[in-house]
Formats: sequence, structure tokens, C-alpha cells
Amino acid sequence: MKTLKNLILVFGSLLMFAFTTQISVAQTYNLSNAASVLKIEGTSNIHDWDITAADQKGKIVVDFENGKLINIEQLDFIVMAESLKSGKSSMDKNTYKALNTEKYKQIVYKLTKVNSINCSTNSNCKVTTTGSLKIAGTTKTVEITFDIKITDSKIILSGVETLKMTTYGVEPPTALFGTITTGDAIDVKFQSSFIK
Repeated sequence: MKTLKNLILVFGSLLMFAFTTQISVAQTYNLSNAASVLKIEGTSNIHDWDITAADQKGKIVVDFENGKLINIEQLDFIVMAESLKSGKSSMDKNTYKALNTEKYKQIVYKLTKVNSINCSTNSNCKVTTTGSLKIAGTTKTVEITFDIKITDSKIILSGVETLKMTTYGVEPPTALFGTITTGDAIDVKFQSSFIK
């Protein structure tokens, strides 16, 4: 009888522990190329320009605790370099030449650390991260801050990051025998949609 009481006590304690312990759940989402937009905006001595990525892929693995985002375990993002399109073939050729796309086919970002996650609600958070960005064979550490919108089946990352092409050994493209020159700084604007 005493043994039975002890078993009931142990079982009851385990149930209480299960209900009072917060449950952390990791979930994986894959990038939807069709639902995602990545645009690079820059300047030149003639006019501003932009170029859009047509082929992107990636994955995000996140941890939720009681429905709230608490961590990003993994974030990988790849752009096929020759999928960058401006609508002008001459500009695209100059871009591919500057990026040396014959040798370096992909632009790759990998998360290395989550610095902070601040959520105003369970579905809206601002995240600051550190990661590695590889462009034209050169890898640099970058800090990127972005907004996250979360639903049951989708996570949307959106933000803008300013980079300098020369940081990655990329010579800003020129055209018409150097009479058109582009500025070194570019803005990378993204709205990346990840789905289960």
C-alpha cells in the first residue's frame, strides 16, 4: 500500500513538472522563392539603379517556447549570382563580370550568432544577428537587424542592409568606356518568406 502511495506521489510530481515546465519546440521552414523579394539598389553618376534576385533558396530553424520565438538555431540564405536581373542586359553583363560569376556562382549568407530577439507580440519580433556573407569568393562578418513576422505556417524576414562592394573585392561596375560609374555603397532590401 505504501509503495502504491509513493508511486502516485511520484506520478503526480511528474505531471506537475510537465505542466509547469515551459516547452521549447524547434521548427524548420524553407524559403519560398516565389514569395520572396531581394532587391539591390545603388547609385551612378547618371541615375540610380536597382537589380533583383530571381533565384533564391534558404532555410531557417527556430525555437518557440509557449508560442513565442526564443531563438534562431540556423539561418542559411543563397542567391544564384547570375539570377540578378536589372532588365538591361548590358548592366547584367557588367554585374556578372564584377562578381566574377563564372567562378563564383553563389552569394551565401550563414547565421553564426543571434545577438538579440525583441518581440512586441508572439507574431512580431525584431532580431539582431551576426553572420558570414560570401560575395565573389570573399567572406566577411556582418551584423544584420531585421523584422520577423510569424504565422502558423510562415515566417517573413524583412530588412535592409547597406554594404560596400569594395569590402568584398568587387570593383563597382562601369559602362560606356568608364563614362558611367557606379557608387561603391549599395542597399540590399529583402522580404524573405519561409514556409513549413
